[in-house]
Amino acid sequence: MKIALVGYGKMGKIIDEIATQRNHEIVAKLNESPNSENLNNADVVIEFSNPEVAFNNIKTCLENKIPVICGTTGWLDQKPEIEKIAAENKTSFLYGSNFSLGVNLFFALNEKLADLMKNFPDYNIQLEEIHHIHKKDAPSGTAISLAEG
Repeated sequence: MKIALVGYGKMGKIIDEIATQRNHEIVAKLNESPNSENLNNADVVIEFSNPEVAFNNIKTCLENKIPVICGTTGWLDQKPEIEKIAAENKTSFLYGSNFSLGVNLFFALNEKLADLMKNFPDYNIQLEEIHHIHKKDAPSGTAISLAEG
């Protein structure tokens, strides 16, 4: 598979390493805005940039009829519009606040716990997150997904 990485920071570099090990071809490593030329005929875009540019990055890729997998948080108020653009261009869009298998198992467990806890209104449920000093989004997408669950 030909993959374009939009946002070549920590996650982009990790995805590059894993995808290459699995014999996928990385056709673009972008920290600039994607366009029809620098996407290099990718089969899929994996987008891990930042909230300020994520919407436009994703929109451009979808308008070029390239499916997008996105892990950038902090822009989700515009997600319905992106889903509409994907449908209009007959392509796909997948968003995840966290792609870790362990965290997604925790999301499922969290939903089960929430279902059990709804019968005990005397309990006050709270969520607190602590991160390293380089964390760019707070609250994190993972914390938001847990709270929504």
